Amino acid sequence: MELGVIFAGFGGQGILLAGKVLARAGMDRGLEVTWLPSYGPEMRGGTANCTVVLADEPIGSPIVDAPQALVAMNLPSLDRFEGRVAKDGLIVYNSSLIPRALKRSDVRGIPVPANDIARQLGSPRTINMVALGALLRALGAVPLEAAEEAMAHELRARGRERLIEVNQRALARGFSEAGKYLGDR
Repeated sequence: MELGVIFAGFGGQGILLAGKVLARAGMDRGLEVTWLPSYGPEMRGGTANCTVVLADEPIGSPIVDAPQALVAMNLPSLDRFEGRVAKDGLIVYNSSLIPRALKRSDVRGIPVPANDIARQLGSPRTINMVALGALLRALGAVPLEAAEEAMAHELRARGRERLIEVNQRALARGFSEAGKYLGDR
């Protein structure tokens, strides 16, 4: 098994952290992992994306031409990466900021109103964890509990322990939201 995921959005949307959490969760579960960030020079508002590869064998390259999944947090990111997703792949997209449906019919799409859910939780900056929760439910490659542990580790390392609880709720809400599109899975 080798699974490539691209997370993409504006700087400040927590794109790199979401990718890091997925990578750490996979690593903590004994998988081989790579995490490759890419971002512009701006702190907030510029572009940001990262690629995560999870595998049960050594990974040959952190570069992924046709990822199995994409998390697109804004329209420019969906426009840029939608065409690269592998046939029968998955696209989780932030329907709060993306006003259109997917152009492709050969991939599964999960629209998640990440901004709206994060606001309901009282923490607009948790949109990344909402989207990650939806991705976890749809892929099933890493359990939600592993992502919660990895997220808590990353936030503790940054001195942001006070944000762990709301981010756990955001992961759970995203996980639940994806269930609307996946049935009983």
